[in-house]
Amino acid sequence: MNPTLTLTYLLVGALLTNVLLKLWLNARQVRHVAGHRSEVPSAFASHISLADHQKAADYTLAKAKVSQLDILIDAAVLVGWTLLGGLSALNALVLTFMSPGIWQQVVLVLCFTLIGGLLDLPLSLYQTFVLEQKFGFNKMTWSLWLSDAAKGLVLGLVLGVPLIALILWLMQAGGVYWWLWTWCALVFWQLFLMAIAPNLIMPLFNKFTPLEDDVLKSRVNGLMQRAGFTAKGFFVMDGSKRSAHSNAFFTGFGASKRVVFFDTLLKQLSPSEMEAVLAHELGHFKHRHIVKMMATSFVTTLLGLAVLGFASQQVWFYTGLGVMPNLNSGNEAVALLLFMLVVPVFTFLLAPLSSWRSRVQEYEADAYAVSQTPAADLKSALLKLYQDNASTLTPDPLYVTFYYSHPPASLRLARMQDA
Repeated sequence: MNPTLTLTYLLVGALLTNVLLKLWLNARQVRHVAGHRSEVPSAFASHISLADHQKAADYTLAKAKVSQLDILIDAAVLVGWTLLGGLSALNALVLTFMSPGIWQQVVLVLCFTLIGGLLDLPLSLYQTFVLEQKFGFNKMTWSLWLSDAAKGLVLGLVLGVPLIALILWLMQAGGVYWWLWTWCALVFWQLFLMAIAPNLIMPLFNKFTPLEDDVLKSRVNGLMQRAGFTAKGFFVMDGSKRSAHSNAFFTGFGASKRVVFFDTLLKQLSPSEMEAVLAHELGHFKHRHIVKMMATSFVTTLLGLAVLGFASQQVWFYTGLGVMPNLNSGNEAVALLLFMLVVPVFTFLLAPLSSWRSRVQEYEADAYAVSQTPAADLKSALLKLYQDNASTLTPDPLYVTFYYSHPPASLRLARMQDA
């Protein structure tokens, strides 16, 4: 069979499979959550009120409706960029204003990114200012949203344009093994961003103040010493100015690691519960989950670039995806964008493997936490977080298999009970 048609049929088949599978999983989630809305699971009846349980169900159902629309829009946009010739038309348009070369290709990538952002904007605004607002989670104002958007745009141009230019130059001048040199550059760039993020990037969007609660500071210091960890400091982030959701995390490398608590988390949990949550985060470091995830990311990026290195040299790769390659100029940007568009379609069936691995790591972090702090503290903290974040207690098991990076509450607490 003609390789162009083969690739086209593969894309159509994979896309239909993706859309139908995602819609089916979404429908299962809706039926399962709605079917258990009227009664709190017996294991949580003494901790979660019916009103909170129903709020979580309604929040989950509302997000599922948005997700259903998002699935259809994403599929339509993909077809528009590829088989309907959108990317080919955009490339031709940019070439009418600029001579072929690296900077013309950089502009193509920027235009593609800008259009993609504008297409995503309506649904993103709806999620923030309608859905999240309805359930009491949104704290974002329009002025803050505009400020974040402006900062994000400037930051994207300052950090993104040099990276795009470097990648396109390596694709053009790197020879047969350009994908290997590009991978090295991407690894360095990611590590560089992780190093500068705590001090240069994150403070552009949030305010970080030293933790002032002496009781909590004493507890977390004691935990860090018992566990053999060091941190540069404990900080509170003003997450409440954007959302009522809460979290805690580490930033930085080695001894320069910082512990960051959302201010919303400090309002929700007691010092002993905060200590248990921090112990969970330390569990991720103890088991080297961050390093393992980064290694997996680096390996998959290398494999992806190697595949792109082969595909970008094949005419059928372009024509099979609805693009006529340039005959008198480079096709590096077009190849890169096409690859980024279609890879998620062909790899979605691997999602359960990635989600399973993440859930296993959460179990390991929980086990470490209960070895360092009383299990009752972590249990009560998790119950409060599930309640305050309106996380459903009754998700569909198959939906969990594909999408959940954290185990459902029932399984997570049962594991701790066994421990």
